[in-house]
Formats: sequence, C-alpha cells, structure tokens
Amino acid sequence: MRDMKKIRRVLVVLWLLIVAVGFYLYWLQPGFLEHRIRQALGISVWFGYALYLLLGCLRGFTLIPSTPLIVLGLLFFAPGPLWILTMAGILVSATSVYYFSDFLQLDDYFERHHVRRIARVKSILQRHELPIIVAWSFAPMLSTDIICYVCGALEVNFKKFLLGVCIGEGIICALYIFGAQYFL
Repeated sequence: MRDMKKIRRVLVVLWLLIVAVGFYLYWLQPGFLEHRIRQALGISVWFGYALYLLLGCLRGFTLIPSTPLIVLGLLFFAPGPLWILTMAGILVSATSVYYFSDFLQLDDYFERHHVRRIARVKSILQRHELPIIVAWSFAPMLSTDIICYVCGALEVNFKKFLLGVCIGEGIICALYIFGAQYFL
C-alpha cells in the first residue's frame, strides 16, 4: 500500500511536469510544434503522421483541447487522414485519461471532498450517460478531457463512455477539418 502511494505521487509529479511542458510549448513557444512537424514531414509523411498521432495521444494529459492540434494538422495533412489520426489520438487519449483517473483514485478524493456534487453528477450521468458524454464531447468550449476524468473517476461504463466521446468528437472534428478544407 505504501509503495502504491509513492508510485501515485511520482506519477502525479510526472503528469504535472508533462502539463507544465505542454502549457509552456503551447503558450510560450507556439512555433515549436509546427517547426518539429515540418521537419518530420521533410523526412517522411508517415513519420509526420506518427508524430501527429503521438501528440494527439499525449495531449489529453495536458488538458489542452484538440482544436490547436487540428489547426496545426490542417497545415500539413489532407482532411481524410487528418480526421482519422485526430480521432485515433482522441480515443487513445480519452482511454488513457479514463484509466489514469481511476489509478489516481480521483473518485475517492471527489467523494470525500464534494459529496453532494458527486452524488448529483452520478445520478445525472447514470440516467443520461450517453447523451451527456456526446454533448460534452461535441461542445467546442468544453474540454473533453474533463469528462474523461469524471467518467473514469465515477466508473461510467467504459464502452458507453468511449462511444459517446467517439460520436461527439467525431462530429466536431469532422466539422473543423472538412469545414476548414471547404472554406480554404
């Protein structure tokens, strides 16, 4: 038990470090990722795809929305492959965040510190899991990663959770990617 707490602390520190680096790159070095992707595409388009997918998979741990990554991808990739890579990254990221929240035992923390709110959220989610997850994932102003943490902490049915994220994010990402292609 004591070793598990140490492992959790190390992972939380590692996670905070990744978040800090993500925010640093996003806010203070905005051209960093664009430059790296340009270099990768100079090597091979497949390497560029792999790099984009890796960034998409890791992005969820930073709580940075997928939209900036999509905008970056629009500069380099055709819409079809971009949508597929974006969705693959989102689904891997959502799955990781879902299980990571369970590993960190965020449900215990939330249930101890926010008893009434958690009971209300659980009640609402249990009655309307899929529509809430789809709507939250579709809403451009809400971070899907937050619903991933909440669903993981509240132990929402994983298949239903992933389906909701896939539907909501699939639609909004398609609108962004194919809509941008249409207008550009």
